[in-house]
Amino acid sequence: MLGKRDSKKDDESGGLNPFRNLEKATVLQETRTFNETPINAKKCCLILTKILYMINQGEHLAPTEATQAFFAMTKLFQSKDVMLRRMLYLCIKEMANIANDVIIVTSSLTKDMTGKEDMYRGPAIRALCRITDNTMLQSIERYMKQAIVDKSPSVSSAALVSSLHLMKQGPEVIKRWVNEVSEAVNSDNVMVQYHALGLLYQIKKNDKLAITKLVSKFSKSSLRSPFAYCFLIRVSARQLEEEKDGFDKTLFDFIESCLRHKSEMVIYEAASAIVSLRCTTSKELVSAIGVLQLLCSSPKPSLRYAAVKTLNKISISHPAAVTACNIDLENLITDQNRSIATLAITTLLKTGNESGVDRLMKQIATFMSEISDEFKIVVVEAIQSLCSKFPRKHNVMMTFLATMLREDGGFEYKKAIVNTIVVIIEENPEAREIGLSHLCEFIEDCEFLPLATRILHLLGREGPRTTTPAKYIRYIYNRVILESAEVRAAAVSSLAKFGASSDDLLPSILVLLNRSKLDEDDEVRDRATFFYDVLSQNDKALSSAYILNTLNVSPVGLERALLQYNQHVTEKPFDIKVVPIVEVELQKPSNETVLPSAVKTTEKPAASRQDLYTEQLSAIAEFAHLGPLFKSSTPVDLTEPETEYSVKCIKHTFTNYIVFQFDCLNTLNDQLLEDVVIKMDTADGYEIISYKPCIKLAYNTPGISYTLVKIPDDPSQVVATFGCNMKFKVKDCDPNTGEPDNEEGYEDEYALENVEINVSDHVQKVLKPNFGASWEEVGDANELEDTYALSMPSLEEAIKNIIQFMGLQPCERSERAPEGKNSHVLLLAGVYRGGHDVLVRAKLAYNEGDVAMQLTIRSSDSIVPQVIAQAVG
Repeated sequence: MLGKRDSKKDDESGGLNPFRNLEKATVLQETRTFNETPINAKKCCLILTKILYMINQGEHLAPTEATQAFFAMTKLFQSKDVMLRRMLYLCIKEMANIANDVIIVTSSLTKDMTGKEDMYRGPAIRALCRITDNTMLQSIERYMKQAIVDKSPSVSSAALVSSLHLMKQGPEVIKRWVNEVSEAVNSDNVMVQYHALGLLYQIKKNDKLAITKLVSKFSKSSLRSPFAYCFLIRVSARQLEEEKDGFDKTLFDFIESCLRHKSEMVIYEAASAIVSLRCTTSKELVSAIGVLQLLCSSPKPSLRYAAVKTLNKISISHPAAVTACNIDLENLITDQNRSIATLAITTLLKTGNESGVDRLMKQIATFMSEISDEFKIVVVEAIQSLCSKFPRKHNVMMTFLATMLREDGGFEYKKAIVNTIVVIIEENPEAREIGLSHLCEFIEDCEFLPLATRILHLLGREGPRTTTPAKYIRYIYNRVILESAEVRAAAVSSLAKFGASSDDLLPSILVLLNRSKLDEDDEVRDRATFFYDVLSQNDKALSSAYILNTLNVSPVGLERALLQYNQHVTEKPFDIKVVPIVEVELQKPSNETVLPSAVKTTEKPAASRQDLYTEQLSAIAEFAHLGPLFKSSTPVDLTEPETEYSVKCIKHTFTNYIVFQFDCLNTLNDQLLEDVVIKMDTADGYEIISYKPCIKLAYNTPGISYTLVKIPDDPSQVVATFGCNMKFKVKDCDPNTGEPDNEEGYEDEYALENVEINVSDHVQKVLKPNFGASWEEVGDANELEDTYALSMPSLEEAIKNIIQFMGLQPCERSERAPEGKNSHVLLLAGVYRGGHDVLVRAKLAYNEGDVAMQLTIRSSDSIVPQVIAQAVG
C-alpha cells in the first residue's frame, strides 16, 4: 500500500503520506464497500487503515457515524483473509469507546478466541477485553483463565496484558485468576513470564506482606526473563523507598546480586536502582558505581549513554563516589556520540576540582555548536552547579555564558542561560556587575519578550545597588524607544525603581518618564504617568509603598473582594486589608519564565491554595461572618502513620477567629463512622464557639470536621495548646459493600496529638524587595529593641530557627549566612493578623556555641513588636 521511502528528507516532508488529505465524509462513504460480495480484502484493508489513521490523528467521529461504520465492519468477519481479520481487530479496539452497541461482535470474537488459529486468538482476546464491561466479565472468565495458561506465548501474553487493563474495571474478578497467573510466571517464554509477574504484582499490590513474599520468592528462584528481573528490581526498590521501620537488607542484597547477572539490561537496572535509593550510603554505592564505570567502556552506545546519564544524575548528591569514574568520563569527552560527550563533560564539571575548570570549559567550547539545544541546556545547568561549588571561578563562567548567549538558539536554551546568570548574581554579590553587564548587552538584540521583561525587572531590582547605577539607564531607555509595548512597560517600571532608589538619578528619570507619558500604548502611558506623579512628590515612604515594594495580594482574592464591594452602594472606601495576602514562595528562576506564546494571555490567574480554602470556608454558613481569611497553615498530622484513623489539622486564621479544619480518613473497611467531631480542650483565653461534625466517614473516603475558636481579646495572648479527642458513632458494616449491619451502632472515641497555636500562625510572610525603604517607611514610632543569647551550634542553625519561630519572610537573601564569617544581619518581613506590617532586623554574632542577637522589631501597631518578640523569648 505504501511506497518505499527513498530518503529521510522525503519522509520528513510528508510527500509519501497517502492519507494526508483524507476527508472524513469520503472515508465513511467508502465503508459501504464492506457490504459487497465477494469481499475485496485488499480494498477493505485500505479503508480500515484510513479509519485508524483518522482516529489517531484526532479526527472526531460522532457516535452515529462511528456506529454505522462499526456495523458495516462486522460483515468482514465473513472473510478468511488473515491481514483483513487482524486489521478488523485493531479497528474494533479503537472504536470500542466511540460506537454504540459494540457488544454485538462478542460472539464472533469469542469464536476466534477459542478457535485453533493462533494468529486470530491473541488479537481477538485483546479486542474482546476492550469491549467487555463489568457485567460481561464473568461470562468470559473461563476463556481468559484458559488463555492465560495457553501453550502459545502470543495467546498467553495477550490474555495477561488484557487482564492488566481489566483490573481497572473488575479487580475482584481478576484476583480470582491468581492461580493461573502464578502458573504463567513459570513459563519458558520471557515475555509471558514478564507479563505474568506484572499482573501478579497488580493483584497483590495493596497487600504489603504479599508483595514482600512475592519478591522474596522470585528473587530466590531463577527467572528466565531479563524483563521480569528488571520489574522485580523496580518493585524491590519501591519497597525499600516505602520502608519506614528500617532498611530491609534482604531486598537490597537481591538488587545487589543482580549486578552480577548475565544480562546487561538487568545489570544496568540494578545499578540504576541502587544509586537512586535515598537510603543508600556511599559504601553501598561502591558496587553500583563500579558497574556503571565498566558500562562507560562498553562498545554499545546505548549502554555508554545510560551509564553516563545515571552518573550525571547522582553527581550532585554523591560527588565523591562518582569521582572514581573521572578517568573513564574524560575518555568519553571525545566520544563520536555528542550526547554521550555532553553528559560526560557536565558530570566532570559537577565532580571535578577547581583547578580543572578552565580546561573543561575549553573542551566544552569545541563542540557546543555540534549538539542540540536540549544538551546545551544540560551543560548550562552543570555550569550553574559549578558556580555554586566554586564561586571564585565566576569570571570564567560568566564569559562562557555570555558567549553562548550571543549565539543562535531557541527560547528554552536562552532561558536556561539567563536563569543561570540570574542565580549566579543572586548567590555571588561579586558577580553582580559583570552579570548585569552581560544581560544588558543581550537585551540589545533579544527576540524573546519574556526574557527581555525578566531582565528589565532584574535590572530594576539589582541595578540601583551597584556602585555606578547610572550606566544601566541607557540600556533600559533604549528598550522604551525600540521595543514592543510589553517590554516598554517593563522598562518604564525599571526606570522608576532607579528614580526611587537614587536621589542623584531622580531628575534624569523624571525627564525620561515625562517623555514616556506620550507613548502610544495605554499600559506604558499609565505606568509612566503614575510613576512620574509618585516620584515628583519626593516622598520616600510613598516611593517605597508604590514603586519599590509592590502589593503581595492574591489576584483571585482581589477580584472577589472588588466584586463584592461593587455589589453594594457605599461611601466607605475600599479597604485593601480585606484582600487575602499571598505567602511568597521563592522558587528557582527556571520555573519563573513563561513560554513565548503565553506572553499575551487572557486566562485568569490560577487560584492559590489559600484562595481555594477561602471559597471552601465561605460556602459554610457558620463561617460566613468571620471576615476575610488571613492565613491557612500547612497540614499537621495528629495521628501516627498506618493507624486505623488518619487525622490532619489545618489552621485557618481570621482577624478575630481561628477555624480548625480536621481532614479525617477511615482506614478500616468493616466500619462506618458517623457524626465525627474533634473535641478540643479550652486553652487560656481562647473560647470554643462551635463544632461542625463530619456526618459520615466511610472507608477510604476523606471527610472534614471543623472547630471554630475565638481569639482572646488580650492582643498579647497568642500562643496556646489544645488537647484533641475524636468522638464518633461506629457502625459495623460489610467490607465488600460498605453497607452497615445495623442502624444502631455505638459511641467511641480516639485520642489525638495536641494542636499548638504559635506566633507564626498569626503572621503571613511578605517579601520586601527593598527592605531599607520599607524600614524607613514604617518608622520607629512602634519599635522594640532587645538583646538575646541563643544556644546554637552555628549561625545557619540560628537563622533557620528564628525564621521558623517568627514565621516571617527573609528579605534580600539574608537567610544565607556568609561563609567564613561569624556575624550576619537577618532581615525579615511580614504582615500580622489585622493587616499590620511587621519588619525585623536581627544582628547575629557567633562565638563558641552561642549566638548573640540584637533584635529590632518595627510595626505599624504598638502591640505587634511585643508579640513577635515572644517567639524568641
